[in-house]
Amino acid sequence: MASEHYDVVIVGGAAVGSATAYFLTHDLAFAGSVAVVERDPTYTYASTTLSAASIRQQFSTAENIRMSAFGVAFFRDLKQRFGPQADIAFRERGYLLLASEAGAETLRANHAVQQAEGADIVLMDRAALAERFRWLRTSDLVLGAFGRSGEGWFDAHSLLTLLRAAARQKGATYIHGEVTGIARSGARVTGVTLGDGRRIGCGTLVNAAGPQAGDVAALAGAVLPVEPRKRSVFVVACRTALPGMPLMVDPTGVWIRPEGEVYICGVSPPEETDPRASDFEVDYSQFDDVVWPMLAHRVPAMEALKLQRAWAGHYDYNTLDQNGVIGRHPEIANFILANGFSGHGLQQSPATGRAVAELIVHGKFVSLDLALFGYARIAAAKPVRELNVF
Repeated sequence: MASEHYDVVIVGGAAVGSATAYFLTHDLAFAGSVAVVERDPTYTYASTTLSAASIRQQFSTAENIRMSAFGVAFFRDLKQRFGPQADIAFRERGYLLLASEAGAETLRANHAVQQAEGADIVLMDRAALAERFRWLRTSDLVLGAFGRSGEGWFDAHSLLTLLRAAARQKGATYIHGEVTGIARSGARVTGVTLGDGRRIGCGTLVNAAGPQAGDVAALAGAVLPVEPRKRSVFVVACRTALPGMPLMVDPTGVWIRPEGEVYICGVSPPEETDPRASDFEVDYSQFDDVVWPMLAHRVPAMEALKLQRAWAGHYDYNTLDQNGVIGRHPEIANFILANGFSGHGLQQSPATGRAVAELIVHGKFVSLDLALFGYARIAAAKPVRELNVF
């Protein structure tokens, strides 16, 4: 028998897990107990704190747009939710997705979906890009999509701190430990075992374990195609001012955005050179071979940029379709998944936390129907096609 029991145990206490705890404990219809198990309470290696902490509505799937739109609303409403001192340094400076001839039609099609969802995205031709962003080389561009509002970046540590503190204030218990075993009785999870031998019983188990979600699911006898993939982020300085720079994504996939007086940038490697990650070593060859040459081409002033430092973090990479898996496991009724966001989990954590809380308290999605991201597609190997993944 487990020595402790909680109505809900959440594996993983970073953005998605803490957002779930926040929404659960703030739902007036929920009177149960919540425990969050986190193996890295300093969040030194968490995807949340090592991410580029950005939010966009430039997706091709309506549900992804709706999730991030709620994230933006959540950010704008912080002071009402968390008090007058709440601040995550949200900068609504926009995303700028650039396309050459090859990608222009996709950008137009995506823009039509975004417009239908009410996202404030404008298409810009080459002349408009050159006029608005004078530091940009546009000769090989055909089109750009620019988010005039509802997109930008923020401080991930501050958001996580707010979510955790508010969940704890409402009674959520945070436990330092690593889940090493999951006990089942037939089609139900009954509890978890931690690395130190501690056993905790639960009514519902939520897998919010980020890059380790696939490993956690396996402990319950479930298959989840989610694994850690490494992403390096480079910090660079540029002596020339680049006024009004948004988060810019080149047709090659190289991205860059301002961060105070400097810039952060990176690129996702090709699938064939992107194995499961086991370390946090920065891949400097990415910078030398891909990122810097592309930045020097796209922004001529950056030929003279200076690399200041770099770090690497892990994506919770869904190998099926790089989209989140949100919902109950069909064969384990009280096991709920919230994983596999492949780089957009932080920005979608408020919507995910709310959705999981609704499943637990109300037995269904209430605010946003996220059935598209359920486990059924994993079981059937039928990917959700999202065109804006980078």
